[in-house]
Amino acid sequence: MEFPKTFFVTGTSTDIGKTMVSAVLVAGLKAHYWKPVQTGNIEPGDTDWIKSHTGFDDQYFHPETYSFREPLSPHLAAELEGAQIDMSAFELPEVSGSLVVEGAGGLLVPLNDQHLMIDLIAQLQLPVLLVADSGLGTINHTLLSLNELSKKQLEVIGVVLNGPKNPENKKAIESFSDVKVVGELQPLTDLSAAGLRSAFAASFP
Repeated sequence: MEFPKTFFVTGTSTDIGKTMVSAVLVAGLKAHYWKPVQTGNIEPGDTDWIKSHTGFDDQYFHPETYSFREPLSPHLAAELEGAQIDMSAFELPEVSGSLVVEGAGGLLVPLNDQHLMIDLIAQLQLPVLLVADSGLGTINHTLLSLNELSKKQLEVIGVVLNGPKNPENKKAIESFSDVKVVGELQPLTDLSAAGLRSAFAASFP
């Protein structure tokens, strides 16, 4: 499939596989990577993890606008450090080529006492790739997330199902929405740069 030059990778929940999918996309598209908000800032963070597995130069990776130590919702992680996320601080990196932007948590994760992650996507005016688990519960979570994106009138590139292939869940998501499942990423054992490129070719026909 053909991807937009710049797009936002979000998920139906936290720990849903956004970073793994982002790594595959970065490797396959030879794209730049930016995570605007990082929580749980332990070594390695998501940026360093993707950098180490793709083997790309530093120029492909852009610093987080906000990074907090505790693995919590951004608004709470910021509060614990005496900080508050200011929406005006976010600015898309200028790159030549593709850019993958990865969110933190799901769409309705609070950034501060007024704004959610979906508000950042709307502010950046980026099309969205939604990552969902392939297993039980994904139909409900995916349709709810797509409904929120529709309310904001945000462009959706498609859904990526992360995990063992589940044809029935794929069929249900496409039947109950007007959005296609554009990728299916099965569990990876080879996390080398070559393995990620191979996974991209297999997952996004």
